[in-house]
Amino acid sequence: MLLVGVLATVALPRLDGVFALRSAGWRDQVRSGLLQAHALAQGHRRLVCVALATGDMRLSQASTNPASACDTVLKGLDGDARWAVDANAITLTQSPAGTLYFQPDGRITSDGAGSNAVNVSVGLAGEAALLLIGETGHVD
Repeated sequence: MLLVGVLATVALPRLDGVFALRSAGWRDQVRSGLLQAHALAQGHRRLVCVALATGDMRLSQASTNPASACDTVLKGLDGDARWAVDANAITLTQSPAGTLYFQPDGRITSDGAGSNAVNVSVGLAGEAALLLIGETGHVD
């Protein structure tokens, strides 16, 4: 019993630290992917689409400009179609939900045509939410 008590006192706080690092790492991956989407849209003067889900972030790009849809998968640095991956299934929420469209002019919209700039909040369990400002494309 004493051994169990000591392990609970010493080991459990360290496990909390490990889970916190995983969550922070996943948040950093998502933030980096969103910043990359913004830079690609402006740099290539093409529409870039971002699909977020728990454990998965995918980017795609329009092959022509102007465009209202993305038809080319943008692979991550490791060649995977998923730009960011979290095998731990840390909960990710997005409000409003749906694909994010990074326009060539820097705005973030809720539609590929670019008619509705949208502010978005991306929440990750245990971490501060990422805020995206639609009119400027700023990721905070």
